[in-house]
Amino acid sequence: MFKFCQLFVRNLTMSISKKPEVVFILGGPGAGKGTQCKYIVDKYGYVHLSAGDLLREERVKPGSEFGDLIENHMVNGTIVPVEITCSLLDRAMQNSNNPHKKFLIDGFPRNADNLQGWTKTMENKVDLKGVFFFDCNKETCLNRCLNRGAEGSGRSDDNLDTLKKRLDNYVIDTVPIIEHYEREGLVYKFDSMKEPEKVFEDVEKIISKIGWQ
Repeated sequence: MFKFCQLFVRNLTMSISKKPEVVFILGGPGAGKGTQCKYIVDKYGYVHLSAGDLLREERVKPGSEFGDLIENHMVNGTIVPVEITCSLLDRAMQNSNNPHKKFLIDGFPRNADNLQGWTKTMENKVDLKGVFFFDCNKETCLNRCLNRGAEGSGRSDDNLDTLKKRLDNYVIDTVPIIEHYEREGLVYKFDSMKEPEKVFEDVEKIISKIGWQ
């Protein structure tokens, strides 16, 4: 009985102290990142944290000291300071009651500043399992986002001028981040020009490969 209690306490301690496991979800605006995250959440029960959604929620939160700053960056297609984004991501993971402790971080890190900020404040707090890169050409990304806006997405950045800036920033800022993680052997690339269901079939294979099933 004593040995059983020891084992129970040890397992409980390991469960409590286990680092959150993270997969970064990267790709251009309209590449299908959110759709694939929804499929993963529905099937496996993991947590989808969209950096953009967290920022949008903070932007409209009454009394938020960062609201106006976030709105200004979003309207201009520029990137919010990394300290704010990391703080929101950290808080969301800490406040999560999900038993798996597995998190999909969507749309982050987007640039070198994001990467440096994450490495400084978060690298030792989580176990990074990989980077899921959803590859889609510029024209398709643009059309998908414009259609999303026309259907009433409610996003102030779903307009032609802002989207062009976001796509340009993605090529300049985010592609080098993907290349950085490729050199570390952490990138899993998906052809997101395919139908979403077909893309998810590829995603499931990688989820199995990294031991997330």
